[in-house]
Amino acid sequence: MDEEETAGYSEPCAQCAAVDWGLSEEGRFFCKSCHNVIERTKEVMDLTFIQGANRISTLGRKSKTETAGGRHTWMVCEGFQFILMNQADALLRLGVHPHFKDGVLRQLWRLYLQKSRQAYCVNRVRSAKFRVGDADSDSDSAAEASVASASGTDGESNPCSSPSSKGGSDWSGSADSLCYLTPRQRRSHRLLSLKKTLALIHLALVWSREALTLSDLLGLVNCGSVPYVKAHEQLPEQMKLFGKDALLFNAETVPSHRSLHKEAQDLLLFLQLPAFPPISQQTLLHPGPLSLRYLIDANLPGELHRWVCRVAELAGLFHESSQTFHPESQPTLPRYDLQAAALIIVTMKLLFGLDDHTEWELSNNARSTDGEGAQFNLRRWYKLMQTALNRAQQKRDQDTARRQWRAKKPIFMRKKEKWWIMKKKRVAEQLQMCFEKLSSQPSGPKDVTTSSFKFCWGEQKGADGPSLHHTLLDGVVGLKDDLLTPHHHSYWHSSLRPCKPRCQNHFTDLKNTLPNSFIWLLELFCFILDVKPSCLYEEVLSVERRVFAPPTDRARLRNRTETRTRHSAQTSGES
Repeated sequence: MDEEETAGYSEPCAQCAAVDWGLSEEGRFFCKSCHNVIERTKEVMDLTFIQGANRISTLGRKSKTETAGGRHTWMVCEGFQFILMNQADALLRLGVHPHFKDGVLRQLWRLYLQKSRQAYCVNRVRSAKFRVGDADSDSDSAAEASVASASGTDGESNPCSSPSSKGGSDWSGSADSLCYLTPRQRRSHRLLSLKKTLALIHLALVWSREALTLSDLLGLVNCGSVPYVKAHEQLPEQMKLFGKDALLFNAETVPSHRSLHKEAQDLLLFLQLPAFPPISQQTLLHPGPLSLRYLIDANLPGELHRWVCRVAELAGLFHESSQTFHPESQPTLPRYDLQAAALIIVTMKLLFGLDDHTEWELSNNARSTDGEGAQFNLRRWYKLMQTALNRAQQKRDQDTARRQWRAKKPIFMRKKEKWWIMKKKRVAEQLQMCFEKLSSQPSGPKDVTTSSFKFCWGEQKGADGPSLHHTLLDGVVGLKDDLLTPHHHSYWHSSLRPCKPRCQNHFTDLKNTLPNSFIWLLELFCFILDVKPSCLYEEVLSVERRVFAPPTDRARLRNRTETRTRHSAQTSGES
């Protein structure tokens, strides 16, 4: 295509003396050998000015934000609304029930717009420093379109279908991005962000009682099944992003499990939501079904599930009241995935000790038989899991290295930067093509799956190893007074005193004193959930406090948590 467009120009390049010209998107000639851009431009025929007449126009570096009908005025909340709906549609394509989007997520989005005074209110948020000529009336009409679309009154209509005008800002593509970047807005809960869209989706999934935990949602974001890092590329063409919009719509990393859960908890208090629908034992977010799923993924015996449920009952986590958010009785949003993994780890400590001595002694006494009636051998399971874990970690690192984090449509902070950013993009694409030809490997990750399981066990082709789910626990439990009782009677644990909320180095300080087998099991479930070990270790300590702490300490801890939650709620209400 470039050869046809540049066939009439045969002058050599002033830098490398090559005659190999290409045409950029702005219509400028550049040398394909050294990427030198010259002042020559391509003359094209424009037939859209007057019907039946021709005129010659020169394509240069002039801004294209103004069209024949003017530039569309759009609001920041409209851009995030498009991204939120695209994320919800991606989950619907993966099998989530449509009620999640139409009956729950839309209502939460409408409530957030009302609470943050961006819509559904008389006095919407305005900044005294933001003035763009006569764009106030157009901004009002754009906001009204956003309200109509969020309420679902016109289906999936385009909220940018407001009358076009010459409004907008020279510093951004949206009409009100400067309002969101003031210090006062950044300190409040009204500042929209991409992380807040994921927090809204997580709350809607919990309300709908879908079988997607927070780690599952982050896993779908990491593999690209749910748009996040490049979510702004799916915005309509009428929404031009540049300047200050990059601070709002551009994301280069995926948020961590801890930060996203904190964002959801703050949003929960800011919206002042009522009690959620109950999480019963039949709900897949309950510790019973969720722990069984993690036992299958970790290739642990199915008999271990009854012991996990008994530990959950002792910890008071089996009843639906402890799993359902309630502004009075349960003011914090449970971390269902971490809670289920912590229950499994505590159960493994009860049965096997995990003190670097007891578990290996029990493995030596276990019968080494296969088939029906085979006993679970922790040493065999450890070797099998370690091999599969190393292979899965290597595959994850390779997929992460091959993933394209840069967006195909970059957001320009300044108009003057566009030409050299596009030049760097062309150089990067050509280098990428050269490396692909040399390595004969595609640049993107191969075989991206959306399964919630990290491993595959069984005799089928491509499995990580034989399944141990059918093995028995006869070597670690036995009948005593007609009751199944573990052969191991001691249990070790760290200090059960709750640490300060801002203490992030608790696990780092204790890591050198903890047994290696316990740390390995902790890191295994951290890989399955894609969380940091310190985050899961806090949940393990929380379960141990519920099981082993005296009743007075548990009541004191519960009162301290409720007081801290009420203080956070009052702070969010005042802001």
